Amino acid sequence: MIWIFVLLVPGVCSDPLLVEAPQGQFRGVPADDGDYTMFLGIPYGRVDPENPFGAAEPQPKFTEIFEANNDSAICPQSGDVSGTITLDCLNLNVYVPNNSTGKLPVLVWIHGGGFSFGDGTKRQQGPKYLVRHNVIVVSINYRLGPFGFLCLDIPEVSGNQGFKDQTIALRWIRENIESFGGDPNHVTAYGESAGAASVEFHIASENEQLFQGAILSSGAIFGRWTIGEIDNSIPLKIAKSLGLTTDNVQTALDFLKGQDVQRVIGASREFGMLSGCVERKISGVEGFLNVHPFTLDRLPKVENMSIITGFNDDESLASFINTPEESFPNLDPFRNFADNFVEDKDEVYNYIRRFYIGDQSITSNVRRDLIDFTSDQSFNHPSHRSLKRFLVSSQNVYYYIFSYTGGRNMVKVRMNITEGGAAHADELGYIFDMGELIGLGNEEDYLIVDRMTEMWANFVKYGNPTPEVTELLPVTWPVATAETHRYLDINRNLVVGYRPFHRRLTFWDMFHVVFPFKTNSAVNNVTFNLLLVVMYCLWKLIA
Repeated sequence: MIWIFVLLVPGVCSDPLLVEAPQGQFRGVPADDGDYTMFLGIPYGRVDPENPFGAAEPQPKFTEIFEANNDSAICPQSGDVSGTITLDCLNLNVYVPNNSTGKLPVLVWIHGGGFSFGDGTKRQQGPKYLVRHNVIVVSINYRLGPFGFLCLDIPEVSGNQGFKDQTIALRWIRENIESFGGDPNHVTAYGESAGAASVEFHIASENEQLFQGAILSSGAIFGRWTIGEIDNSIPLKIAKSLGLTTDNVQTALDFLKGQDVQRVIGASREFGMLSGCVERKISGVEGFLNVHPFTLDRLPKVENMSIITGFNDDESLASFINTPEESFPNLDPFRNFADNFVEDKDEVYNYIRRFYIGDQSITSNVRRDLIDFTSDQSFNHPSHRSLKRFLVSSQNVYYYIFSYTGGRNMVKVRMNITEGGAAHADELGYIFDMGELIGLGNEEDYLIVDRMTEMWANFVKYGNPTPEVTELLPVTWPVATAETHRYLDINRNLVVGYRPFHRRLTFWDMFHVVFPFKTNSAVNNVTFNLLLVVMYCLWKLIA
């Protein structure tokens, strides 16, 4: 008689596509574009239908096998979407290389989109270029717009619901990823734009530390667009635009929860972008952020963390590069920015306009200056400020600029832009297999794909993007220091530089000395004029 003994190990069974995890059993599907297995659309959280604007709950354990083969659900948003809009959207995707051994490091992707649009689906961010480097990739959905970022002074909607969704997902990964072959103690969070700001919000948050490494691309918590105020008027305004006039917040929320989610999204757009906020501490409510992150000199979680941070060399290229000549007299981005200030509008306006265009009129002749201004204030300088704070606590921070222009620059392809450098989000086409970029690119473009994904995967594995010099990576990417701000220029060649855009970023350093975060701060004329003198001398030194 022959006895056959079967060793039962969690996560290992006769069906190679079936994983048994603490949260339940999940059956994946083979990838059709690489040697990996996909577990698509796994629910990690549940939105309360009676309070869709409030905090979600973790998904209960599955009692039957979950068929993880569909990631079409995306969170409510406006625009041209190719998924199924639903509030049952708190799902994640797990991509696992086949035939791997040992516990693999994990890269968690948090998509951008101004906290208003985007998703974590494979069709938007295909992982095939990353998983071939023997890392597990996880992508997540989180609620957007009013469903994710209403910040009200009530326990039911205290704020930062989208970040709290991400927190539930990160906790799910910590508790379940080992069953998929991942190492829960070797997780890197990666985001771009609002996704990068999200990663930094988690670093600054009240949460426990849920990842050990971070990659922040073209987004930082110091961007003024990332953080707003508690504002109980917003649901009242949305409700009024949909037919209900009330001055009671709860009445407005009760009305809105019964409306079509897309109507709510559409009505909310006229009231501006919603974002993170500093929550009031409320008994019995799990907070996410109770201290303003701008006021923190250091972030304790950074002490044990490796970080990549950087931006593209022409972030706001798409804002003005195709603007027709006749439209420029109606543009004034300096005034738009200055109007955010309560008491210093004219001082701020003159200060920034003088630096970027002097006495010139706003015409197509200053197109490039307007691009520089919007790039600096929205992306470049916020990243620069975050870098300086990271360097207070960590000696393992890598700084970069992406400046390559080729056939997979996402925004330039999408908007048919044929000049300038790398625009906002252009680098993503060299990390992911994305929508309209599938099949595009020449040999040089795919060399950049190979380099970018090798460096990103090295960082996920080792906390170092260039642990050794190779033919593919012939340059060592050094850590940044407070003295040098060393960075890697990622272009056709890899080149180490020092203090990128030094003159412009120094200008913004001094701007924030004179005009600190609080927009109602007053600056007397003596102080302002003195700073102009200092700035003039500084320009002479660094020009």
